[in-house]
Amino acid sequence: MEVELTARQVRIPKALREQAEEGMNRIARILGKTTSAAITFRTQRHLQIAELTVKARMHTIAARGEADSQESALRAALAHAEHQAVRYRDRHLTRKRLPKEEKAPVSPPVARPKVRPAEAAEEERAAPRQGASIPVHSFPARRTVVEPHVVKSGEAIALRPMTLEEAVKEAEFRDRDLLVFRNPSGELFVLHRRRDGQMELVEIP
Repeated sequence: MEVELTARQVRIPKALREQAEEGMNRIARILGKTTSAAITFRTQRHLQIAELTVKARMHTIAARGEADSQESALRAALAHAEHQAVRYRDRHLTRKRLPKEEKAPVSPPVARPKVRPAEAAEEERAAPRQGASIPVHSFPARRTVVEPHVVKSGEAIALRPMTLEEAVKEAEFRDRDLLVFRNPSGELFVLHRRRDGQMELVEIP
């Protein structure tokens, strides 16, 4: 990539030129085809400023970096420009991947052919009368038989006595749909979650 360096009241050392060329090559690899790039170094009181402009085929990136040293200012400007280049590339790729909206073919209206009086009488005799019942046979759908799935898990059993509120919190914490527990009186209960999401308590005699 062609990089134009401009210095205003400052010097551009060789190391700074190499840093600028390396950073602009990274940006060029992200953007692909680029036309030109320009970096301007200047100072404002005790602040070093690096202003960067990259002109791509259909996009222009402008970035600015300020720091105590020229290297830090250039590094900040390059990072800002590289971030903009990545965003532009991703947005461009997303637009290219979107499928074009295809127009759904509109079917022409079906024109009913003209029927002669004799043919119309035959069609009327062949057509079923209004209110005539037509027998329809439907077969009941077979219910899917699901085999029971047996899982041995100690997490479904509470090891210490707890109240109903504690059992509900314990089931939520363990992310369990079934919890077997005893209350402080020693009675055995089963807490399970129904299909509608409600918790149901079953007392075992």
